Amino acid sequence: MNKSQKQIVYQVFTRLFGNTNTTNKPWGTKEENGVGKFSDFSDRALKEIKELGVTHIWYTGVPHHALIGDYTDYGISNDHPGVVKGRAGSPYAVKDYYNVNPDLADDPGNRLAEFKALINRSHAAGLKVIIDIVPNHVARKYEGTNNPKGVSDFGANDDTTVTYRKHNNFYYNPQDSFSLPEWRDGYLPLGGALEGQPEEGFNETPAKWTGNGSRLSQPDFNDWYETVKINYGVRPDGTKDFQELPDEYAQKNCSQHLAFWKEKEKPDSWKKFRDIALYWIDFGVDGFRYDMAEMVPVEFWSFMNSSIKERKPDAFLLAEVYNPDLYREFIFKGKMDYLYDKVTFYDSLKHIMKGYGWTDHMPVVQRDLMDIEHHMLHFLENHDEQRIASPEFLGDAAIAKPGMVVSATMSTSPILLYFGQEVGEPASEHAGFGSPSRTSIFDYIGVPNHQRWMNNKKFDGGQLTEKEKQLRLFYKNLLNFCLNSSALMGAYQDIHYYNRDHTEFYNHRVLSFVRWSENEKLIIIANFDANDSFAFDLKLPENIVREWGLEDGDWPLREVLYKEKQNTLSVTQGTGTTRVAVAPLESLIYSLG
Repeated sequence: MNKSQKQIVYQVFTRLFGNTNTTNKPWGTKEENGVGKFSDFSDRALKEIKELGVTHIWYTGVPHHALIGDYTDYGISNDHPGVVKGRAGSPYAVKDYYNVNPDLADDPGNRLAEFKALINRSHAAGLKVIIDIVPNHVARKYEGTNNPKGVSDFGANDDTTVTYRKHNNFYYNPQDSFSLPEWRDGYLPLGGALEGQPEEGFNETPAKWTGNGSRLSQPDFNDWYETVKINYGVRPDGTKDFQELPDEYAQKNCSQHLAFWKEKEKPDSWKKFRDIALYWIDFGVDGFRYDMAEMVPVEFWSFMNSSIKERKPDAFLLAEVYNPDLYREFIFKGKMDYLYDKVTFYDSLKHIMKGYGWTDHMPVVQRDLMDIEHHMLHFLENHDEQRIASPEFLGDAAIAKPGMVVSATMSTSPILLYFGQEVGEPASEHAGFGSPSRTSIFDYIGVPNHQRWMNNKKFDGGQLTEKEKQLRLFYKNLLNFCLNSSALMGAYQDIHYYNRDHTEFYNHRVLSFVRWSENEKLIIIANFDANDSFAFDLKLPENIVREWGLEDGDWPLREVLYKEKQNTLSVTQGTGTTRVAVAPLESLIYSLG
């Protein structure tokens, strides 16, 4: 885990990134709406991503998942539209963990080699590569086409006459067959366009439990009916059929965790996913993003992640965990490097950006996470969240600028940027299974603002509006500053509450804090108000003046984000004061000296 430099992850939805087709027909096929390829990530594209200030690229949707498309010529069976969401399919219904999505290859028969070439191009551009692993569930029709020698498919050796057995990969309803959900609200698979597709039900006997834990043989429409839940040795009553990890292992390292599991009997699913992870590490991948990690026992993560770290000590391990009460358990016992900081940091910022939250909440959030702040990855967009510029969220990407500055600079946490965020993508398409405000992860679709940046694969922003160019420049300046700042990997102190108590005209729409290292001292101020400017005499508390070794007198301040404003910090009798004028949605990063 790198604590010496800010880590910045660029998430791309791989099938959407390089698609230049602008048709955007609801439920359109890949022939109608287009689909991006591995090869679209050209040297030029990767260079532009790197120069945005990125260290890691997360290729979302790479493992072969269920989709609607005929690849039988390549030994791939067709998927039933009743258990595929959208035409392009959910990236989280993985059908074959030892292969990649054939849609992404120029030659589907050569798809693994094409992905290997993309990894090599990414590494040559100075980018580390992350892909998804989804341990909680797999596609209803899992079929390996490229299993290494000795590897059997999930469920291939299960005893299907019982609901549960420790080494079964799935849970079963032995007396029942699976039935498709009752469709609601006008929904029909493929939007009702079933030409050439089977209209009869999907055959699964006996029925398996569904990915979100539903035990119904006919899941509800809102269940994750396209997936089946993996059995990790947790009995149906919730008790664990494996050795629990003693509490003291929260303080032990990965080698000690691996030694703990070495002689223990582990459920078959544990070993299957460990082998999958190590296969991709050996393939050249640098890390993983784990979907819905809290739905899988923390003991499995202890085993899985310590196994990965033994093979690749600098692997980047990021998990989706939404319950703050579990954060420390998954970091210390589960050996995760990073967790999504959604429920605390993102949700709080979202309320402030929407106008009804107070900045007073942010120092409280930061204080409560200080012991694990480096482990909490910050974001304002990802594939699960609404696009900033969508009318359902903010309606204007510029409104998020102060939130992005705070997200990027308040802690040593890594930052995640979702492709298109930097050019104000609004996700207004009626894509099919996907609905507006989130760029669809289920459909073949074009991403209009991003396509204008691509400019017919010149990747030069040639079709962007002036406002979109300025937005991208803001992100580029901010991220590159973060990448090269030692203070942002150093100490933090809130000065917001001090100024709330001592500074006239300072208020709950403004946030301020300081960051510092031996070589760099920063004062950061953000104005979240879209309409009002504020002017005040910002104060630096006595303990910071002492910590920074500032004697009475005037100290020059240089603004480093826009490089247009100079200022002065006046220190008198141990307290610092600087006159600040901050425009609507403006953020200032002042460097001392």
